[in-house]
Amino acid sequence: MQLCKRRCPLCYDRPHKRHGLIMIRRSPSKRVCPFTHAWHAWVLVCTVLALGVQPRSSLAQVSMSTLEAAIESLSADRMLADIRTLSGPAFNGRQSGTADDLRSAQWVAQEFRSAGLRLPLIRNNSPTLSFPGGKGNTSSGAMTAIIPTPLMAPDPALRVGTADQLATRNLGSDYLPIFDAPSADIQAPIVFVGYGIVDTAHGIDDYAGVDVNNCIVLFLRGKPEHYPRTVTHADKVRVARHRGALGYLTATGPLLHPYEIRRGVTGSPSAFYGQLPPDQAIPGAWISTALAQDLLTELNGAAPNHLRTLQERLNHAAVSQATRTHRFASLHWETATEDGLLVNVLGMIPGTGTETVIVGAHRDHFGRPGGMLFPGADDNASGTAVILEVARTLTKIDVRPSQTILFISFSGEERDLLGSRLYTSRPIIPLNTTTAMINIDHAGVGNGRLTVGVTGLEKDVPLAAGKAAGIHDTLDLYGFFPGGDHVPFKEAGVPTVTVVSGGVHPHFHQPTDTAETIESGVLTATARYVLAMTWQLAYGP
Repeated sequence: MQLCKRRCPLCYDRPHKRHGLIMIRRSPSKRVCPFTHAWHAWVLVCTVLALGVQPRSSLAQVSMSTLEAAIESLSADRMLADIRTLSGPAFNGRQSGTADDLRSAQWVAQEFRSAGLRLPLIRNNSPTLSFPGGKGNTSSGAMTAIIPTPLMAPDPALRVGTADQLATRNLGSDYLPIFDAPSADIQAPIVFVGYGIVDTAHGIDDYAGVDVNNCIVLFLRGKPEHYPRTVTHADKVRVARHRGALGYLTATGPLLHPYEIRRGVTGSPSAFYGQLPPDQAIPGAWISTALAQDLLTELNGAAPNHLRTLQERLNHAAVSQATRTHRFASLHWETATEDGLLVNVLGMIPGTGTETVIVGAHRDHFGRPGGMLFPGADDNASGTAVILEVARTLTKIDVRPSQTILFISFSGEERDLLGSRLYTSRPIIPLNTTTAMINIDHAGVGNGRLTVGVTGLEKDVPLAAGKAAGIHDTLDLYGFFPGGDHVPFKEAGVPTVTVVSGGVHPHFHQPTDTAETIESGVLTATARYVLAMTWQLAYGP
């Protein structure tokens, strides 16, 4: 333990040992250092570990035969049962901030306890309903925060056509509302604005030549390859609002980038949060590529591939292709925002040393917006099932790891990584003693290969884990993966390992992401690798 490793004039005193743990002695007269805001939570963790953990066999170097036996004991049936439970109707899609996700957090906490993990006492600034704990706002295994939670009422509607003849489109196949978009009751002409980017410093203005005031804009997702800067969905919505648009439609263009092709991106609309504060948001929907093409087809039926032509021009040069479509759209739905409780669930296997490995997966999904259930089996009941099974397996080994293994079930990943950002903002164990964070996300379908992104570690470490797991010939190593709960840890300087089943995920962010689509062989390969990688890091000499 290296709390206050750099000398601090407000809180530093001599380190001392107690019950085999390195603690920090603070003089009563000293004020609490604002840079050690996690100190109280860590003292609680140390108390639990020091008083509640019976020592296991001492660790020299655990034999490979023990690892092999642990890997072979992994149960696909248990993991599939966990996925069926999490993606079933009882948890209603596990939307962050809802009672449904709270129930899923309680279920994970019980599974952690049943597996034999120690649930640390954590001090929170928000209530921790139905989680046993100590005095005040402490709870056993729950790290919480209050978050704004968007709730979309059933039966949203999108209609498109001519001004006097609008046709209702199909929810799910033709469009999905942006789930945190404000309530909508608008009808306006549609104006195509390319990728929706305005950046005068780089000579790009996709709105040039059109007036979009009191209109609904249609922009493509992503950006042209010649544009050097990062642009987000939120950036595009802010521009549309600033230009006077009443609402927007967005679609994947017919021309895909190589990365999109590898990931199996299709023309279907996907579940999505816009991640904008209310004073910057306008109503919007993600529409299918086919519908976008239809909107840009001339009324006489000519130029059926007009959207492809426009995208080719946009990708070639920074010249505006903005145009009026002579079509209208009507958007109608009701959205309310309520305060909800975000819950991360933590459980640990205490180690003999002072360092920690984190094994995490997000638990949340999209819930039931607009009355449509998103089960979230692959994304990410599969990753949750993997960490539960790895935890069950490792707790059966009668040898303590050299590093503490901290399992975290995150919520809020679909909401811009709220849960992992919450943890890195107030970690219960200092991040400078966290040697790696292993993140598992949508790990239940694919082509039989495993895609692993690594930062801050030599490649021989993940390669050795692949060999130990018996999947080295189906392992594809990359560098940093954008997006996912590993990102806040990388930003904090913690090495990361991101584990995703390779190939196309056809039900990603779709209502069809059900337990029936999960492939047990893919799931088992993921669990074998995560177990071997955790072993490599936590049970080494």
